[in-house]
Amino acid sequence: MSDQRNHRPKVGTCVELFAGGGGLAQAVHNAGFRPLLVNEFHKRACETLVENHAVRVDLDDLRNMVPSVDDEWWPLYEGNVADLKFDYLRELGHEVDILAGGPPCQPFSLGGVHKGHEDERNMFPQMFRAMAQLRPKAVICENVRGLTRGSFAPYFKYILNAMRAPWVVREEDTTWEQHNKEILEAIAEEPTDSDRLYVVEDDPEVVNAADYGVPQIRHRVIIVAFRADLGINWDKYKPIGEYSETALINSIVGGEYWKRHPDVPQEVRDRVTASLPQDLAPDGREPWRTLRDALAGIYLDENGKPERRLPPVPVEHLKSKRHVDDDPATDPLHFGWPGARKYPGHTPNVLDRPAKTVKAGVHGVPGGESVIELDDSTYDGTGYRYMTVREAARVMSFPDRWKLEGPRGEQMRQLGNAVPVKLGEVFANRVAEALAAAKPHPEGQPEEEAKECRARDNG
Repeated sequence: MSDQRNHRPKVGTCVELFAGGGGLAQAVHNAGFRPLLVNEFHKRACETLVENHAVRVDLDDLRNMVPSVDDEWWPLYEGNVADLKFDYLRELGHEVDILAGGPPCQPFSLGGVHKGHEDERNMFPQMFRAMAQLRPKAVICENVRGLTRGSFAPYFKYILNAMRAPWVVREEDTTWEQHNKEILEAIAEEPTDSDRLYVVEDDPEVVNAADYGVPQIRHRVIIVAFRADLGINWDKYKPIGEYSETALINSIVGGEYWKRHPDVPQEVRDRVTASLPQDLAPDGREPWRTLRDALAGIYLDENGKPERRLPPVPVEHLKSKRHVDDDPATDPLHFGWPGARKYPGHTPNVLDRPAKTVKAGVHGVPGGESVIELDDSTYDGTGYRYMTVREAARVMSFPDRWKLEGPRGEQMRQLGNAVPVKLGEVFANRVAEALAAAKPHPEGQPEEEAKECRARDNG
């Protein structure tokens, strides 16, 4: 297990479902929440989690394997989430501050078969069950933009309603439409400050990870819910993207961008600059991070030092498929792959924009999501090559210290299915702020006075 310790605040506890390669789990952990339980089903993703923070725990050992306040390890149940009964945490006296997870997105993905609620991989009902049994203070749920598509709109509304009243159990012979009616009736009868009712936005917005400092265009819907008795107004804490395309264009045209990349040939700078609008009005935001930025190193490592600039991929790595063992001195995640090319409908990433969406494929999917157009030609004169796993991990804002297990295709799949760490951190940090402001009032304070205080705190 790699040494992942750093000076993060201890602000609460969390449970992570559908953890995958650990993007959202890292984000919530980095925001100061101690994982009481992590769950993932796929073997390779579990190997990745174990290589970093996690320790496998059997169902029979869950009660005896809960980390203490100062522990950094994550108890991982490797298996079907349906096997888990979450009540044990409350029985042991553990209050869960955040339940986090990104249920498998394939049922709703634009690249999938679009079966939605009929798809057996639809795991939202398991999120509802976990909410009912854990009664967490907050929930962070991430999914693909396709979930908000018009054809899924009624079911999306049902998801939001089910998150509001997770204690209303759907019977096996009940359709989701019938269940939705039962939920609405239960919500109407439940006190608005109930500790089992949740406040959820009516229309969660789709966010672009690039607007939050991630070097990637990635549109996702993030649903945040708070237990109603906490009286939290999410609008007061909800993050707004502080990065923009306009600011990036202005920084390139104005030359500030090139000061960070002094080794770029002048002819490349001139070509990129000439292709952009020259007179955009400033918008007061920070420039989008680009693929070139990611390769140079954007974030700080565990020692507070800037990440290293990734070295060029050796030409010999692009000529034929090779094994990492062929060159033990090479970073096992920064290894070339042959065969990249450009053709209609398959255009590459360009260095001076955020990368395209990293998807869960081996080399990428039609559209060239994993192909880079370089400043100079490769050995075959094309000027294109596949993104290495390390480069894709940086595009997903995974730190270099995070290890990914399995063959190359599985590593890329884990990244493509993940939540960008820095995007998750932005939301987890704001949820932490909201929960801190909603701490219980002094014992003995009248309930009406407590409600007035919460209302005043939340505007």
